Amino acid sequence: MVYQPAAGARDLLPLDVAQKRWIEDRLQQVFHRWGYDRIITSTLERMDTLMAGGAIGRQTVIQLQNAEDEELGLRPELTASIARTVVTRMAGVTYPQRLYYNGNVFRRIRENRHNRQHEFYQTGVELLGAGGLLANAEVLLLVADCLSALALQQWHLILGEAGITRSLFDVFPENIRNKVRTAIANLDRVTIDTLPLDEELRDRARLMLDLRGNSADVLQKVNSLPLNSEQQEAVNNLASLVQLLESRGNIPLILDLSLIQTIDYYTGIVFEVVSDTAGQAKILGRGGRYDQLLGLYHPQGENIPGIGFALNIEDLYQVILSTQQLPQKPPASDWLIVAATPSADIAAFAYAQKLRDNGERVEIDLGGRDAVAIHQYASDRTIAQIAWIQPDGSATVEVLR
Repeated sequence: MVYQPAAGARDLLPLDVAQKRWIEDRLQQVFHRWGYDRIITSTLERMDTLMAGGAIGRQTVIQLQNAEDEELGLRPELTASIARTVVTRMAGVTYPQRLYYNGNVFRRIRENRHNRQHEFYQTGVELLGAGGLLANAEVLLLVADCLSALALQQWHLILGEAGITRSLFDVFPENIRNKVRTAIANLDRVTIDTLPLDEELRDRARLMLDLRGNSADVLQKVNSLPLNSEQQEAVNNLASLVQLLESRGNIPLILDLSLIQTIDYYTGIVFEVVSDTAGQAKILGRGGRYDQLLGLYHPQGENIPGIGFALNIEDLYQVILSTQQLPQKPPASDWLIVAATPSADIAAFAYAQKLRDNGERVEIDLGGRDAVAIHQYASDRTIAQIAWIQPDGSATVEVLR
């Protein structure tokens, strides 16, 4: 029998890991510069945690059961797990909390495709305990800094506002509101034209389909709608954020008030990071504000504001691959240490340890090869130097590259 990974899973070989780490390390440096600390949460969670009050569909979660018949699942994203951890394990912390993560997530993808991937790698941040313009701006500018660190050029930010978009649906009859919402989320004009709506509501739905593009044009269109005071305040706040972002001059921005995320816990701004490489749009990451999520897990039900984003490592890899930046081989060792005689084994290990203490990457030859085979191995592994060690600890060093 030939053993393969389970359907939807895959193995990462040393070169895959080196390339993944190249991306993660550069993003981690950015997170550190912005004052974010790493958090690691459980891969396995209770289903009620993962579903986030119904915001995440049960059908997307890969489910398990333990010996006590508890309903468990593999996390399909990390925000809910981090929210649960912060309010239950970090009581009394000073806010705001700036946290970042690297981790794998699991999603059941219901498509008729053999070996459809179920495991993904993400890195991202959560800024907890801060609302308002400056917190929103920090997270969006942090996204731009991440992409700059990866030297990505052709990308844009699609920015929406879930609170505004959700409130604009309130005028539609409740029995078809979800159909209107789905049609707008999918930019489906045909469905809008065929739903049982009067002309005023149909025009409203068509206008919502067109709330996408240049920020000034979109803001003008939405301000033409009959807005209540709460909606007008949200639009004004969005306009202030757009003004701040555009003042930086390095964030290609598309305003999209038809943007509806598949996860339904967002309460404020929502956004997608989209690559334009080779004429193909690829979503590199998503995020948004969720000011009621932490209250679901808080022992006293206290709402704590939050905003964050996740970047998809696999999608970043596909875009960066064309730039020739990624490592083409796993990291090479600096030294190969060879005991010149069997009685030199102790001296060889001691010599290797001194080099490792100085931060060098060192391999020990494990015997059974002649000099020709040793040189071939060092060449295949692109090892920089061979040190031939004598029983008295003296070394003859060959520089190979």
